[in-house]
Amino acid sequence: MKSDVYLTPPTMELETDYQSFYREWKESGEDMIPWVISKDPSNFQDMIQFLLDSENGINLPENWVPDSTFWLVNEDKKVIGAVNIRHRLTDKLFNSGGHIGYGIRPSERRKGYASKLLSLSLEKAKELGIQKVLVVCDKGNIGSEKTILNNGGVPDTDFIEEDGNIIKRFWIEI
Repeated sequence: MKSDVYLTPPTMELETDYQSFYREWKESGEDMIPWVISKDPSNFQDMIQFLLDSENGINLPENWVPDSTFWLVNEDKKVIGAVNIRHRLTDKLFNSGGHIGYGIRPSERRKGYASKLLSLSLEKAKELGIQKVLVVCDKGNIGSEKTILNNGGVPDTDFIEEDGNIIKRFWIEI
């Protein structure tokens, strides 16, 4: 890894770099993971407020749980990745979503950031009172599977979605 990184709550101070992070994901054509980064940041203040409301359980859609979002940032204030931590699990999240969803911007992959992001996320989950974390990835996502295993992931039963996609499920005690 090229630099020290840390987690920060979403903040107006990082608007320019977050916009760059968002555009890079959009231009890649890949699925935006975690889901919160697909939220249009053109009205940045509204997006930040949405994330804060979600953390505090305000205006949640039906069957949603409170969640906390953090950005992985380096010392140059570049947004490297993002994580979304759900405070508890619904049946759907137990099967195919897990507690923690995270992603690294495409240009910063294969540099060890995902493992660091998950490690820092586990510390945040512990602060939220979560003692056993469920982390999932699609079968075939070898990089994500290795990241989860490197952070103490213990394989559990896979979940097969209606479309046949296989979700690999792992528990991490913290």
